Amino acid sequence: MNVTALNNYLKCPLQFYFQNLVRVPSGKSEATEFGSAVHYALEKLFSNMQATEQFADKQQFIKDFEWFMHRHRESFTKEAFSRRMEYGNEVLGNYYDQYLNNWNKIVAVERTIRNVVVEGVPLKGKLDKLEFDGKTVNVVDYKTGDIDKALIKLKGPTEEYPNGGDYWRQAVFYKILVDHYEQKNWKVVSTEFDFIEPDKKKIYRKEKILISQENIRTVEHQIKTVWQKIQNRELYTG
Repeated sequence: MNVTALNNYLKCPLQFYFQNLVRVPSGKSEATEFGSAVHYALEKLFSNMQATEQFADKQQFIKDFEWFMHRHRESFTKEAFSRRMEYGNEVLGNYYDQYLNNWNKIVAVERTIRNVVVEGVPLKGKLDKLEFDGKTVNVVDYKTGDIDKALIKLKGPTEEYPNGGDYWRQAVFYKILVDHYEQKNWKVVSTEFDFIEPDKKKIYRKEKILISQENIRTVEHQIKTVWQKIQNRELYTG
């Protein structure tokens, strides 16, 4: 189980059935492909830094974004492609200027973790970036889109939303995953959502979630319960 499957089931078991088990084909969305291009450029920026011990210049960073966009331009209309290219150049250029001198260089990027078992449930995940301070880890997840619309997803369980938001659950899931990864003696202290697109005031924002033991117990219970329901074939109620 990965966190996308967990979120999909909690949102709607029938959606989980079609998306995660049957895997009904769906068209690629413009927003998804733009987000993938941004992720690709950031992955290249940090992986090249690890090889050369310095960050590439801004032009190369944007070139990597443009390469991915051209490679997947069939996902866009002509007008949408031009608009997203122009917007991506502006957003990524300003993002690079904002953070270049503050980025942690001791990182792992696009790290896939599998073969982790928690409460009898096998877990896996692919993490955008892990920032290290010795053995302690800040997990970084890149997000594109409107941060103001995403704020509700960052909140923990409430009376109205007893399962908590998807991003909050993702943060806790990643801590559970990394802390139980026996190949490494890593300890997650926080998960940070790095919003690549600025807010309406043109401010770039990061939202860091500190995770309590109560949070861990809640999400571990969700993992165990959802896994059992999947095994019981409780999939057909929307």
